[in-house]
Amino acid sequence: MGYVNCQCLIMFMCLPIFVVSLLPFMIAVLVYQSVLILTGYVIYCKILQNPYDLHTTSNVASRAHRFTWYLHGWIWNGYEVQGLENIPDSGPALIIFYHGALPVDIYYLIAHLFFHKDRVLQAVADYFLFKVPGLKILLESIGVIPGSQETCTKTLKDGNLLAISPGGVYESQFSHRYNLLWKNRVGFAKVAIDAKVPIIPVFTENLREAYRTLSTGKSLFEKIYNATKFPFTPIYGGFPVKLITHIGKPIPYDPELSPEQLKTKVANAIEELIAKHQRRPPSILRAVMDRIPAFRVEHKDHIVSKES
Repeated sequence: MGYVNCQCLIMFMCLPIFVVSLLPFMIAVLVYQSVLILTGYVIYCKILQNPYDLHTTSNVASRAHRFTWYLHGWIWNGYEVQGLENIPDSGPALIIFYHGALPVDIYYLIAHLFFHKDRVLQAVADYFLFKVPGLKILLESIGVIPGSQETCTKTLKDGNLLAISPGGVYESQFSHRYNLLWKNRVGFAKVAIDAKVPIIPVFTENLREAYRTLSTGKSLFEKIYNATKFPFTPIYGGFPVKLITHIGKPIPYDPELSPEQLKTKVANAIEELIAKHQRRPPSILRAVMDRIPAFRVEHKDHIVSKES
């Protein structure tokens, strides 16, 4: 009897670890569900010898997998967008965003803009993602590109919306408290200046509470990343926290600004969004509780009263 009780106690203590390890697989399931939809569409078109273009949003497959992400964001994270009016109804703009451990917010935003603004948001991703089995077809279908500066500039000059995270994979692994880790990257600023487009700062509240990277062994994982340029830092989470993407006011094109000055201006704008909307130190429990409207009002009032 004592042995059984001991077993039950061990299982009970291990349950949170099991759940935290299992939740990220939900996103993997969602990703490969989208891959199956798109692959099925391609096979169907080939059988009928119909022309197909995964880049167009008029086909059923593109709409279906975007709706899948839209629905997942709404149900699992109560996903919202504030400041949608700052996205132009037409014409180019460069969206600069903070990179979470997993950038689910960008996938949600891509779907949100598609259904609410009838606009296609393209995004830049690291080259290694295109080598992950099955991911290439999904990334291409939603307009994700492994963008060089020339490709990004052309995308914007063609009148498109483009999203870039200057912190990239490095920021996703090692920014544990919403600090920007852009190093000396000014490529995005050069792209915006060359294309003569406005920059729109974007930040998603509670993003680090949805998915987190292991902070233990940071120096080791950082050395491995610097040597291989591949993210080995373990990710855990998938928590049903409230996610709100805050879209800031556009920073207009200014020919007088150097790339370094523009980078500083954009970083300041995103840091202002973080300071205004993000609870720090972060709390997973409170981020989940943010889904209750009454709690959110109380929380925001508390922030205002402390700052005043």
